[in-house]
Amino acid sequence: MSGRPSFEPSREAARRALDGFEEAYGGGAAGLVRAPGRVNLIGEHIDYCGLTVLPMALRRAVWLAYGPRDDSAIRVATEAPGLAACTFEASHAIPPGPTGDWGNYVRAAIQATVPYTEPVVGRGFDAFVASDLPIASGLSSSSALVVASALAWLDTNGVPVGSREKLATRLAEGERYVGTAGGGMDQAACLLGRAGHALAIDFSPLSVRHMPIPSDWRFVIAHSGRAAEKSGAAQDAYNERTREAAAAADVVAAAMKDPAEDRGLDRYRGLLARHRIEDLLSAAAATLGPDPLKRFRHIVTEAGRVRDAVASARDHDLSAMGGAMLASHASLRDDYEVSTPVLDVFVEAATAAGAAGARLTGAGMGGCAIALCESKALDGVLEALMAVEVEREGQSLVFEARADGGAVVYRAGGEGAPATGRP
Repeated sequence: MSGRPSFEPSREAARRALDGFEEAYGGGAAGLVRAPGRVNLIGEHIDYCGLTVLPMALRRAVWLAYGPRDDSAIRVATEAPGLAACTFEASHAIPPGPTGDWGNYVRAAIQATVPYTEPVVGRGFDAFVASDLPIASGLSSSSALVVASALAWLDTNGVPVGSREKLATRLAEGERYVGTAGGGMDQAACLLGRAGHALAIDFSPLSVRHMPIPSDWRFVIAHSGRAAEKSGAAQDAYNERTREAAAAADVVAAAMKDPAEDRGLDRYRGLLARHRIEDLLSAAAATLGPDPLKRFRHIVTEAGRVRDAVASARDHDLSAMGGAMLASHASLRDDYEVSTPVLDVFVEAATAAGAAGARLTGAGMGGCAIALCESKALDGVLEALMAVEVEREGQSLVFEARADGGAVVYRAGGEGAPATGRP
């Protein structure tokens, strides 16, 4: 097709996005966004507490082909079966679709970035989405869609992205439009990823340290066959965890006579900065009921595991990194109670096949597990995870994961660019 944006020819999902755009709208796309998914190596359910996490951006990605309109309407279609096209008007207050509507992630992106085009609302666009990320897998396909939609909006309106940290923060806040009280890890990993590196992400303000991944380390992802959707009952369970965690922090802070003015989830950073984890756990055990105690214990001990994991990556200590991952999974299973039987089996199967460590990744309650091994053990770990019997819906959902770069905008006739500038 003439006038196509430049992209790596091996990216079949990119081709599907471009072909889908032409079929849906009768012409070639003006641009194409690649927004990667992410896998969290360790640091689960603590980004919304403002605590450090350690994900990496993936080679698998959401691809969004787009072209400008003469009005402020947004029209987005997708190759995903059973999902109707999404159409709405860009504005500062976009009415949401029904709970669970995939188009709400596009609406969230536009509502969050409309202020970039002030004093006018801006031009809308038509778009078509294709992806090689499994949907609702805990690999951040939804946040990748938010990032892709936001970059398409900014490029359509000639607005430079500027600080990617600031955009990631804005989109993290904007994504709460869908009703999930999440943190900022996913958007930051999607926008700030670097090939061959994990990202040690800190919050308030957002900052990233790129950690080289040792050359002999390999990561394997396995999907449980159960969707990890942050909508409906799953969304309620996710938000309930955040409420329990916030209430627990307030109780422990009062018991410790902590002077901080922060409340709820914002307390954790201060508590961990001023007190030893052991002392916090003692105060929690004396003041909290069973469930709040478990939630609090997971958060503060997971923060310690992230610190240890960052040191392990720096020191190329595979065994220590694997041990932190296994301890993280046990805490997510027993204290945060977000694992499933299949995810537990994945962890057992991977370690039995020679993985140094494994854990569920993402919010849990379905989705994926990740395993870490040496390169010489890779084939055995892949085979062991593929042998676990789950409903895979005809897809190959066990694969090696490698760290890749952040979101890129490709324009017709030009090379991909990370879209730098000032918002």
